[in-house]
Amino acid sequence: MHALRVRIGILGLALLAGLSAPGTATADTAPTATVEEQRLDGAVPQEILGRSGFDSAAPRLARALAQAHSYEQAERAVARQGSRLWRRAVDRAQGRGPAGGDLSRDDDRPLYWARLGMTREVRAWQPGFGLSDGQRARLLSELETTSRGQDAVRYPHGRAVKRILVTGFDPFTLDRDIRISNPSGATALALDGTTIRTADGPARIEAVVFPVRWQDFADGSVERTLRRWLPRVDLFTTVSQGRVGRFDVERTNGAWRGGFPDNDGIGRTETIPVPDPATQPQWTTTTLPYRAITSADTGRFPVFDHTEVTEVPAGGGDPVVRPDGPTPGSTARAGGGGNYLSNEIAYRATLLRDRLGLHDRLPGGHVHTPVLEFGAGNTDPATGTVTDPVFVRNRLDIIAQVRAILTAAANATSGAGVRSR
Repeated sequence: MHALRVRIGILGLALLAGLSAPGTATADTAPTATVEEQRLDGAVPQEILGRSGFDSAAPRLARALAQAHSYEQAERAVARQGSRLWRRAVDRAQGRGPAGGDLSRDDDRPLYWARLGMTREVRAWQPGFGLSDGQRARLLSELETTSRGQDAVRYPHGRAVKRILVTGFDPFTLDRDIRISNPSGATALALDGTTIRTADGPARIEAVVFPVRWQDFADGSVERTLRRWLPRVDLFTTVSQGRVGRFDVERTNGAWRGGFPDNDGIGRTETIPVPDPATQPQWTTTTLPYRAITSADTGRFPVFDHTEVTEVPAGGGDPVVRPDGPTPGSTARAGGGGNYLSNEIAYRATLLRDRLGLHDRLPGGHVHTPVLEFGAGNTDPATGTVTDPVFVRNRLDIIAQVRAILTAAANATSGAGVRSR
């Protein structure tokens, strides 16, 4: 994201007059919203916000910014409101506090659309004391971090409780169907801070959510969030929406971006940009106990050990689909999870695991959920409703099955590493 420059005239007045009056978030001086933010005023996002009570989040932040007399006060207000939004979304998903409306509690979309309302407020805010591009960018970064739970990971002290880390994603392909929900994001909200029972005792799950934007990943958001925690957890899995009617444990991840547009309409076709590219591998592999997961009874959707990749063979040529994984010396064109941000988060997380020296003792990898589908009579985005009973049941079943998959994975591992794969 690129912050927009404060108008020269306003800045000049502030410098000359020494203004310190509270800022306002009005539309008169609002910069251009991002592509994501521009979708916000549509009927579907507004209905989702209204039927969940999350339509109050952006106005609340606007009022807080209007009372800020300095950048430091604004930074505190943004952090407080971002954290409040994340906690409110988690509480709603887990049945705590008011529902705020008739939208089912398991829905991840109120968090997504409310966050965009808040980022739009920050982007448009023109305080009297002046705000540099860098300061606005830091406020937006703070809001992204806090409203995604990325700074809220908390595990109990000691080793009596296993530690599991889970990531999810925002909704995506919104120009195809603005009503879309992402079951991985819903799973993150439903499982964050919860405990599951395993053969070795309790395991605490902590969860975070990531955007569907290439640039955030290139800027290192995954590594910044996970680097602190991977050496401290017993198991991790990145989660995203994948194929219709099935779960997949992705065996191999590829170092390639395939160019599909992200939520801001931007595509990237290139090798995944990471630090120290000279030592960057073309492939990384899961260390999740995939045999234990696929053989367990985790729910109504089948779970597969997915091994297919697409590669350019050693020596060059056209890309080739390999059903059993990459061949020696090949160049990645798609991992098991494709070549979009699902594959990229899996690649980045497992590469980080390996670079931290944890490959042989930390179970981790990627799980693709089924596509979250509406009911048979509600498939037309132009005429359909934002929710229906089949849609809710499918999402709840996916959430429950991810929980069962994590339980199966934890049962197959110990704190020292993988017991069986």
